[in-house]
Amino acid sequence: MPKTRTRTRQVSRLPREQRLSDIMKAGREIFSEKGFEAASMAEIADRAGIVEGTIYRIFKGKRELLEKVVAQWYEEVLADYDVQLAGVRGTWNRLRFMIWYHLQGIHDQPDLFALVAQQLRGRPDYEETEVYALARQYASHATDIIKEGIAAGEFRPDPPMQLVRDMIFGGTEHYAWRFLSGKGDLSVEETADQMANLVYGGLAQGGDAPAPGGLESVVQRLEAVAQKLEQ
Repeated sequence: MPKTRTRTRQVSRLPREQRLSDIMKAGREIFSEKGFEAASMAEIADRAGIVEGTIYRIFKGKRELLEKVVAQWYEEVLADYDVQLAGVRGTWNRLRFMIWYHLQGIHDQPDLFALVAQQLRGRPDYEETEVYALARQYASHATDIIKEGIAAGEFRPDPPMQLVRDMIFGGTEHYAWRFLSGKGDLSVEETADQMANLVYGGLAQGGDAPAPGGLESVVQRLEAVAQKLEQ
């Protein structure tokens, strides 16, 4: 009898780096489209073109994958932000660019911003995550710009740095919440101008607030700015 040939199926295995890249890309797409709760690892695996078990050989679970996806996004944002900010001169311009960049990011990636707010920031272990460290690095640019303004003699020498930083980022995100909730639009250019003027005016040496009082005076000015933003 003639011998029958047994055909051996060739199975190609992608390099680990390629599998990881495919999983991260699929994870970002599915999380953005469906949110965290509705997203499934099976669907992410299918989008990445792999079996579900492959994901669990790299990530402990869906939450760890989300954290890695958001961390990767922050790293991309930081790299782009640093390059663009380097070309901006002048304290007001740099302050305005920082606010504009944050608002534009919310406008362009609302689903990822919502995921950070809803799924990561409220967790008790958030401050221990890579995402938190990257968020602090991102926010530190505000402190750097304020220090530049102080060194240039444009800002008062003793502003409460954390309050100013929290007011800038908290104010922009509070203002953008209606947009993130799907209840309105977000005017990035106009809002960036208004917020830059308010923050700069609250810190400026030649502002309307009396100079005596030091830190207390600056806090009062910043609280007034926060009230305007709330309105």
